[in-house]
This record gives sequence, structure tokens and C-alpha cells, in this order.
Amino acid sequence: MEEKVKRVISLPLKELNMVVDSVSFEKGNLNIVLDSDEVINLDKIVEASHLINDILDKEDFIKESYTLDISSKEKGGN
Repeated sequence: MEEKVKRVISLPLKELNMVVDSVSFEKGNLNIVLDSDEVINLDKIVEASHLINDILDKEDFIKESYTLDISSKEKGGN
């Protein structure tokens, strides 16, 4: 299921200059980590969340209830 989620959201996210770093589904939580060459601020997370929610609602392949958690990949450095 994780690969299916990654497949359906990757292209639309690319249009927002973001890529899917990882997708995991555990204990009712769908966790999606995004990465980008640009800073992923809160506004970008909200924009990505709306996009991903719309796609997952349309595809409707996750039948159980779940919580969607979207975050950005932490960058190293000081």
C-alpha cells in the first residue's frame, strides 16, 4: 500500500517542487515525509496536505480510517 500511495502522489508533488522521501502506514497513521531542494515551510506542508488529501480521497484505496501525517525531511547541518 505504501508504494501505491507514493506512486499516486509523486507526480503532483513534483509540480510543487517536492518529492516523496518515504511513506509508512503503521497503527492507523499514514506518515509521508517530503523532501525538496527548496525550504519546505509550513505553507508548503499545508499545500501538500491539501493535494495529498484530495488524491487519497479520490483514489479511496485505504479502506480503514487513518490519520495523515505529513512532514519534511530534516536537513543536516548547523
